[in-house]
Amino acid sequence: MSHLLELRDRLLRAVLVVLVVFLALFPFGNDIYHFIAQPLMAVLPEGTSMIATQVASPFLTPFKLSLVAAVFLSMPYLLYQLWGFVAPGLYQHEKRLAMPLLASSVVLFYVGVAFAYFIVFPLVFRFLTGMAPEGVAVMTDISHYLDFVLTLFFAFGFAFEIPIATILLVWMGMTTPKKLSGKRPYVIVGAFVIGMLLTPPDIISQTLLALPMWILFEAGIVLSRFFVRDKDEQDEDEEEEEESHLTETTAAASVATPPVHAEKNDEDFKPLSDAEMEAELDRLEAELDAEEASWHKEPDVENEVDRKLQRISRLREDMDFDAARKLLYEVLVEGNDEQIVVAKNILSQLDD
Repeated sequence: MSHLLELRDRLLRAVLVVLVVFLALFPFGNDIYHFIAQPLMAVLPEGTSMIATQVASPFLTPFKLSLVAAVFLSMPYLLYQLWGFVAPGLYQHEKRLAMPLLASSVVLFYVGVAFAYFIVFPLVFRFLTGMAPEGVAVMTDISHYLDFVLTLFFAFGFAFEIPIATILLVWMGMTTPKKLSGKRPYVIVGAFVIGMLLTPPDIISQTLLALPMWILFEAGIVLSRFFVRDKDEQDEDEEEEEESHLTETTAAASVATPPVHAEKNDEDFKPLSDAEMEAELDRLEAELDAEEASWHKEPDVENEVDRKLQRISRLREDMDFDAARKLLYEVLVEGNDEQIVVAKNILSQLDD
C-alpha cells in the first residue's frame, strides 16, 4: 500500500507540473504554432497559406500543441519522478548506470526533435511542395500539419534513443557487441524499413531517418564495448570484495570462537571401557529423568544432546552405524565437555 501511495503522489506531482506548464503556454499557443509551421510556410508558393477546414480547428489545434509542448518541456521532471519511484529498488551499481542513461536519453530525444525541425523539415517540405502538379495550390490544413510534424518529432526522438537501447540490451546480457556487429546488414535494412513506415512516402525523409538510426546504432556498439569492459572490471571488483569479506568473516569467527572444547578434549581424551561408557550413559539418562521430573519442563540443549546419545546407543544395537555417526557429529558440535568425550569414544569404537 505504501508503494501505491507513493506512486499516486508522484503521478499527481507530474500531472500538476504538466498542468502548470500548459496553463503558462496556452496564451502563446498561436505563436508556438507559427514557430512549428515556419519550415512549411517558408517554402509555400506566394499567395498561398495554411488553412483550417474544420470549425474548431483554430482553437483545438493550438490547444493540442500547447498540451504536447507542456509534456515535452516537463519531460525532465517527469523522468525525475520516475527515477525517484524506481531508484530505491535498484542496487548501487544499477543506480550508477541508470542515472547517466536517463539523462542521456532525455538529451538524445531533444536532439532528435531538433534534427527533425532544423534539418529534415526544410528538405522534406521543399521536396513535397515542389512536386505539386501544375495548377494545384498547396494549402495545408493546420490540424493535419500538426499531426504530421508531431509524428516526425516522436519518430526522430525515439530513433535517437538507439544507443541507449543498445547499451541496455548488452547490459542485460541479451546480446553482445560482437553479435550486434554481425547483424549490421539486417539493421541497415530494418532502419530503411522503419524510415519508410514512419515518414512520408518520399526518399528524402526516409533516408534522413534511416541514416541517423544506422549511425547511432554504430555509436551504441562502440559505447557498449566500453561498458562491457567496465562491467567486467566491476564484477571482478565485487568478487574480490566478497572474497575478502568472506576471508575476514572467517578469520573473525575463528578468533571470536577459539576451539576451546577441541583443545581441551584432545588433551583430556582417554578411551573408556565398555563398562565405563555404559555407566556414563546411565548417569546421563538418570540426570535427564531427574531434571524432567523435578522441573516439569522441556529439556534444554544439553538434555537434548543426552537424548541423542541414548538414541545413538539404540542405533548401535540395531547396527545402523550411518545414522549413529550423523548424530555423533551433531553431539560433537552441540554437546558439553562430558558429552563430547562420550561421543568421541563411540566414534573411536565405530572406527575400530
